[in-house]
Amino acid sequence: MGGTLLYAYRNQAGVWAGRARDNEPVAAEEKAKKRGVGRPRRLEPEAIVATARRILEEEGVAALSMRRVAKEVGTTPMALYHHVRDKDELLMLTLAGTAATVPRPELPADPRARLLAVTLHMHGTLARMPWVVEVLSLGDLTDKGALWMVEEIVGAGVECGLTPVEAVRAYRTLWHCVYGDLVFRRAMERRAEEPDRKRYFPDMLTDADAAELPHLAALADSWAELTEDYDVARQLGAVIDGLLAQAGRPE
Repeated sequence: MGGTLLYAYRNQAGVWAGRARDNEPVAAEEKAKKRGVGRPRRLEPEAIVATARRILEEEGVAALSMRRVAKEVGTTPMALYHHVRDKDELLMLTLAGTAATVPRPELPADPRARLLAVTLHMHGTLARMPWVVEVLSLGDLTDKGALWMVEEIVGAGVECGLTPVEAVRAYRTLWHCVYGDLVFRRAMERRAEEPDRKRYFPDMLTDADAAELPHLAALADSWAELTEDYDVARQLGAVIDGLLAQAGRPE
């Protein structure tokens, strides 16, 4: 019996030794992992930008934060700050290159027609990228690649007889028209996704309001049809004509 036990022990020892040899690569890997603890994970700029853009597209600017992006790319906010200075820089990186994804249109030689063409191009481009509109609403953030539109609008305004100051103000007016229309359209799209919601305007108007609000009361029944038939190109053209009519007028 003693010999049998000795044989069994030696046999098991050989198995253990074999397992130890088999596990040597695993042990070395574990040691390497332990040595790597504390080292910051390598972050690819493309991954950071892609994550930020996805959050903006799906949830909007309010949902974007350095902490949120860091969590989603699998790192810490402190490590992310080694690559991106702050949220504004993150937004700028996310905006960069968006304008280049849309081909520039061929522009007419006539400056008034060029004003309208560039403004409509701006409107159409941003209509396809509502998250960009929200970022631009923050103020001085922009995609440098989109500044050619501002340059064309200001230059065309000067060609039409506006002073440089008037041309800049004309650009701002046109931008406000574009931005306001896009924000309103987006809001209405979101509300249309709630078919059971109560519509207040113009449904709130009654015959009793005719004395105080005669025009609105008269148009209440056809208001939806009139607003759906809104022609952006025609209305922007009218705004441009009004702006150009200021050329040479004293302030």
